[in-house]
Amino acid sequence: MGRLLVRAPGIVEPVELCPDYPVRTARLLLRPLSAADTDALLSYRSLAEVCRFVPFEPMTVAMVGSKLEDGWSRREITAEGEALTLGVELMETKQLIGDVMLHFQSAKHRGGEVGWIFNPNYSGRGYATEAVHAVLHLAFDQLGLHRVIARVDVRNEASLRLGARLGMRQEAHLISNEWFKGAWSDEIDLALLEDEWAAEHPSGLLSCSGPLAASSRTLR
Repeated sequence: MGRLLVRAPGIVEPVELCPDYPVRTARLLLRPLSAADTDALLSYRSLAEVCRFVPFEPMTVAMVGSKLEDGWSRREITAEGEALTLGVELMETKQLIGDVMLHFQSAKHRGGEVGWIFNPNYSGRGYATEAVHAVLHLAFDQLGLHRVIARVDVRNEASLRLGARLGMRQEAHLISNEWFKGAWSDEIDLALLEDEWAAEHPSGLLSCSGPLAASSRTLR
């Protein structure tokens, strides 16, 4: 469970996010990554089509191993600047189909960022929306964030549609703001505020319209 100690603007106090793993949704299990996930991670993170709009090139075994040794195996957030990367596993088959990220950017401003990347073999079934929705529950309900953003390449139409399904608003269109993989690219900044999230979840999980499982282990 996460401890929320930051509520007033300008007051900086420690926060932590220690989820009860696995985080369950109707069809998925979200949990920390390990070396056992190397082959599954490579099955999509090594693909040029998957890496087209994200800030890294197709990954190798060595690159995945280095990430697993560094931050991908993290199980909790205890300080500003830390990020939690969770594998997304199909509950029925235990197959890893993607991973999602929550970055705690600022304690003072209670800000964070979410990101996602999925195996294209499992696209079109709502898995990414389901997983990121669960991460937003972690961000707002447990870490106590005020604002969560997602930064998306303007050409990444699938991720823009995903953000819209999650209720994220487009707040900025940064034109030709970054030299990205050999060309200037535009960035769309999406955002969601805690009061907007609360309006959609007035009774917490009991009023959640997302596909979260009614389980005692679900984002309590």
